[in-house]
Amino acid sequence: MPDLPEHSSPKAARILAAAGELLLARGSKGVTIADVATRAHIGKGTVYLYWKTKEDLLLGLIGRDFLGLADDVTEAVTADPGLARPSRLIPDMLSTAARHPFVEALRSEDAALLGALTDDPRSRKLLDTLSPDALMYRVLPIWRRHDLARTDWPLAEQGMALHALFTGFLAAPVPNRFQPEPAVPEQVLAKAVTALLGPEQASPAQVRATAEEGLGALAAARATVLEFIATPALL
Repeated sequence: MPDLPEHSSPKAARILAAAGELLLARGSKGVTIADVATRAHIGKGTVYLYWKTKEDLLLGLIGRDFLGLADDVTEAVTADPGLARPSRLIPDMLSTAARHPFVEALRSEDAALLGALTDDPRSRKLLDTLSPDALMYRVLPIWRRHDLARTDWPLAEQGMALHALFTGFLAAPVPNRFQPEPAVPEQVLAKAVTALLGPEQASPAQVRATAEEGLGALAAARATVLEFIATPALL
């Protein structure tokens, strides 16, 4: 399993922290290697010891945010296997995604923040491997096998509908003048997921099996992203 430079190098950790602060404050167009080095209190050449270009550095930073998302989900489901139920996991992803701004920026193609990075083929690899959308596609067949999602609907169509539902809730909320009282998005999403996927009829043993299989799929996806960002030739 590859290791990341910040695990053994305080300088690399400072570079990543500085790059993250600058990216959020200025967007990718406003970030330079010189600015990162100044903020990290190191020489400019030190940055190039770890990342050859600004794009490599920023994509590495974004990739680490994807790893953080995977770690959050892994920790939560390990502590509470019942969270693997779709009516719980998908709403929980709303708050989890909110803690990972670079994941959401890439998923929503936020060109104001990420600039040309949104069109980089390496960004597509991250999205296809470990984005919230990709995770749901990976776990949907597991839910179907364990009586947590209806199976009388073609998988591709069901996945498309689930993606549309989740993406709509991730988008910025639009004021609804027809809604007399504010609703809790996570609660509404939980009900919408059940309406879409059907009632969850899994036994406790099936829920545990779902959690185990889901964590295995997540670990494999995480390993792919880790290899991707830890190997300079792949960046």
